[in-house]
Amino acid sequence: MTGKVEKNMNNQAELKKSFIRVSSALKKKPALGQDTYVSTTRVNDQLCCEIQEGKWRFRADMPKEAGGQESASTPGALGRAALGSCLAIGYMLWASRLDVPVISLEVEVHADSDDAGLFGAADIEPGYSEIRYRVNIESPAPEADVVKLLNEGDKHSPWLDVFTRPVVCKREVIIREPTVIPGSREGYSSE
Repeated sequence: MTGKVEKNMNNQAELKKSFIRVSSALKKKPALGQDTYVSTTRVNDQLCCEIQEGKWRFRADMPKEAGGQESASTPGALGRAALGSCLAIGYMLWASRLDVPVISLEVEVHADSDDAGLFGAADIEPGYSEIRYRVNIESPAPEADVVKLLNEGDKHSPWLDVFTRPVVCKREVIIREPTVIPGSREGYSSE
């Protein structure tokens, strides 16, 4: 166990250096932290989606009973994973910044929903009715120090912010006419 603690402390020392360097740069030049991220999602087959953001590619699908092929995680699983991983990363950043040693950390996200909203079977919201998250953390630090790092992590978590604050969401629609492709079996393509 001692080797793991030493390794984690060395990793946290490196994280602290990175945290301070980035924070200092953003204080000097706030524009460095401002960006617009673009993800592109394309339906390939039935409900299976290919998602790309920069160099990263993901897939999403739905269960067979919902019309999908169960070939990938659901969008809900990806959303919960985004929240859980964002919290976990934030906690480790703040643990490092505040010199709180962490041996292990796990975030478990629970989300209550009713699919009747998604499928129009009832006049209810299609999203979650409640989200809870449990943080399992192992640390030799005093409880007050651990609670402080968790509070700072929550306060600065982008995904916790997205899940708890109304965010402006604007839709733009582009409708294209199918392009005729000579000799194709279907006679047209949406490309």
